[in-house]
Amino acid sequence: MTVTTLTTLLLALGTGTSLTFVSSHWLLAWMGLEINTLAILPLMAQHHHPRAVEAATKYFLIQATAAAVLLFASTTNAWISGHWDIQQTSHPLPLTLVTLALALKIGLAPLHSWQPEVLQGLSLNTGIILATWQKLAPFAILLQIQTPNSPLLITLGITSIFIGGWGGLNQTQLRKVLAYSSIAHLGWMVLVLQYSQPLALLALLLYIIVTYATFTLFTLKNVTSVKALFALGAKNPILTTLLPFLLLSLASLPPLTGFLAKLLILKELTKQGLAPTAALAIMGTLLSAFFYVRIAVATALTLAPNVMTSTAPWRLMSSRLTMPISISTVLAVALLPLSPTLLALLTY
Repeated sequence: MTVTTLTTLLLALGTGTSLTFVSSHWLLAWMGLEINTLAILPLMAQHHHPRAVEAATKYFLIQATAAAVLLFASTTNAWISGHWDIQQTSHPLPLTLVTLALALKIGLAPLHSWQPEVLQGLSLNTGIILATWQKLAPFAILLQIQTPNSPLLITLGITSIFIGGWGGLNQTQLRKVLAYSSIAHLGWMVLVLQYSQPLALLALLLYIIVTYATFTLFTLKNVTSVKALFALGAKNPILTTLLPFLLLSLASLPPLTGFLAKLLILKELTKQGLAPTAALAIMGTLLSAFFYVRIAVATALTLAPNVMTSTAPWRLMSSRLTMPISISTVLAVALLPLSPTLLALLTY
């Protein structure tokens, strides 16, 4: 793919997301989602590999289905209420259809089955976009629709937390592990969305930071399976030291960055009188924490059964930029002390 084509697709990707951000009209928001989808499809199929083409085809069909349901729901809302304003969507029927369509777009359980398979068929660079940037536009619409005391969102959130933890237990491919991690984290965001939108935004921001750092580290050494992590210590001991911290941050263990969002979400749920829901969310997170710790152990405490006689790879100069991974890793691990500042910025 040429630089001009890649730049055009990335600009279209940003334009579609930005259009959805600034839209208060259903048709404009829907148009932004469609531009976003059409822009990422060539990026997904650029390697002309059967797995990549299959992933792009699955993604197109799923997104087209969700877009059709979303357009039908917005048209139904306009027919019932007489307006196209997103924030004025209050009738239960279009509200439920919109929520389910957006849940399908971002991969919330039980509408999640496409996400692990699609992410597994993509390259790591495209996987970063799918796991982070592609969540922004549908999440922006979820923030705009009014859903007070919606049992549907709570059900989707709890189901996503358990499915995301359960599905990642026996996975050996890192892209599938990160896909189930995405499902579980999105469940936490949706769980608190109707009670505190700043908390949901904070959880989304921290998820993007930690996931970007993890994907970038895997991309730097082209690691795609747990088995390949065994030899990472001999190739690059510094990255081997950093990776367990990123994984434990995804598992939301203190005092790492990922702990902040879930602590505040649990506090908010308890304040809203949803202590049983918070307890279920904690139990679901234990499943996710298990496979994060398993990968961390495989990385830091397991040595590959081979002896390298060549020049040590970490002594060779790298031609890749390391500044993005340095900044994102620091933010993904050490952002917890800045939590009062982050909360003040989000609630301002």
